[in-house]
Amino acid sequence: MKRSGPLLTLLAGLLVGLFMLSLNATTGEKSTSSYVKPSPSTKASPSTAPAQTSAPPSPSPSRTSVPEGVYTGRTDDDSSAVAITVRDDKAIAYVCDGHNIESWLQGDVKDDGSLRLTGKGGASLDGKVKGTKEIRGTAHVGSGSYAFTIGRAKKSSGLYRANSTVAGAKIEGGWIVLPDGEQVGILKRDGKPAPAPKIDPETGAVTVDGQQLTARPVTP
Repeated sequence: MKRSGPLLTLLAGLLVGLFMLSLNATTGEKSTSSYVKPSPSTKASPSTAPAQTSAPPSPSPSRTSVPEGVYTGRTDDDSSAVAITVRDDKAIAYVCDGHNIESWLQGDVKDDGSLRLTGKGGASLDGKVKGTKEIRGTAHVGSGSYAFTIGRAKKSSGLYRANSTVAGAKIEGGWIVLPDGEQVGILKRDGKPAPAPKIDPETGAVTVDGQQLTARPVTP
């Protein structure tokens, strides 16, 4: 009996073993580490501070509206009368005691509703609008100071003035017609003061030394 059979069988087994070892070596998994480079789009963007908005400008001081018209009344000590006419931010005032003290003053009405009026001989008037119906202040005429609170004039009350020549004399008259109908005024003949005669508030008619004149409402 030949001995080549077992030898061939052994050789075939070795070849099969070598083949299996080679197959495992080529198909085995390799442990690898991977690194994924972040794309530029995934990078965290630097934080930005929220845009600051500028504060709105401070509102300008509101103007105190002074209703146009005439304000009349008596001084606090009841010695004289005061009238102030307001129009287009301008004012004219007349202070009169009905005998021998009087002064015409004028000036501007400021945005805050205050008045600073001036007249001849250093006369002045400082006032302030209170609400919409009255003016409070103090007039300085000659050596006297006259505090007052006067209200808006009603129908037929107001401030009037006349300038003319009668019998060769220069006539200058001023009248304050108060809400109750009382009249306070001075009439000057060539600069000499005296109590003024009554006028008709509806027409302004007044008779001076037998001659009829017309006293007209005063506006700035």
